[in-house]
Amino acid sequence: MKVRIGIGIIVFFSVIAIIGPWLNDLMGIGPWKIDYNAISEPPGAGHLLGTTSQGTDVLAQMIAGTRNSMVVGSVAGVIGVILAVVVGVTAGFFGGKVDAVLSFVTNMFLVLPVLPLTLIVAGYVQDTGPVTIALIIGLFGWAAGARTLRAQTLSLRGRDFIMAMRMIGESKPRMIFVEVLPHLAGWISAMFLHLVLAAILAEAGLAFLGVSSADTISWGTVIDQARQVALLNGMWWWFVPPGLCIALLGTATGLVNFGIDEVMNPRLRTADIKAMRKALA
Repeated sequence: MKVRIGIGIIVFFSVIAIIGPWLNDLMGIGPWKIDYNAISEPPGAGHLLGTTSQGTDVLAQMIAGTRNSMVVGSVAGVIGVILAVVVGVTAGFFGGKVDAVLSFVTNMFLVLPVLPLTLIVAGYVQDTGPVTIALIIGLFGWAAGARTLRAQTLSLRGRDFIMAMRMIGESKPRMIFVEVLPHLAGWISAMFLHLVLAAILAEAGLAFLGVSSADTISWGTVIDQARQVALLNGMWWWFVPPGLCIALLGTATGLVNFGIDEVMNPRLRTADIKAMRKALA
C-alpha cells in the first residue's frame, strides 16, 4: 500500500510535468499572464490557487514549475546514478589499483563543499536554466551512491555464483551486467529516487538564493518570489502550494524506498508477517 501511494504521487507529478503547457492552455491561464483585476487575490472561482502580488495565477505557475522541477530531479538523478554505478561497480568488482584510484576520486567528491561549489559554478554559467542546474547537481551528487554500490559489489564479488562464473571462464562484462547489476537494482532504484528529491531540494535552495534564470519557473522560484511579499502580507496561497508539492514528493520517495527496503530485506518481510499473524490471532 505504501509503495502504491508513493508511486501514485510520483506518477501524478510526472503527468502534470508532461501535460502542463497543454493544461494551462486548456484552462486559459499562463504563468506570465497578468490579471490586473485580481492582484493578490485569495483562491476563488477565477483563480483556484489565488494570484500573486503581480496578478499572475499561482496555479499556472505551479503547473509550469512542476515540469522544470521534475526535469531538474530526473536529469540530475540519471546523471548521478550513471556515475555512481560506473564508478562504484567498477571499483568494487575489479579491486586492486582500479579500486584504489576510483575510491580516491570518490572520497575527494565526498569531502567537497557541494553547495558552495554549486553556487560558484552556477554563478559563472551564463544559462542557469533547469537542465544546467541539473547537470551541476548531478555531477556533484553521485559520490555517496558510488561508495554504497562499491561496498555491495565487493560483497557480491565473493559470492559462490560469481566464483562459479569465474571458474567457467565467463567474461567480466557479462558477470557485471548479467549477475551483479540485477542484484543491485533495488539499491540503484532507491538511489535514483533519493537523487531526484535531493536535486529538487537543491534547485529550490539555489532559486531561493537567486541562482536561477529570470525566465524560469520552478517550485523553488515560486517560493523565492513568495518570500519577498507573501510572508509579510499573509498570502499563504502563494508559498504553501510549492512547499506542499516538495513535501509530497519527499513523502512519496520515502514510501517507495520503504517498499524497496522491504523487498530487499527478507527480515523485514518476516517481521511484518509475524506481526500480522499476532494481530489476527
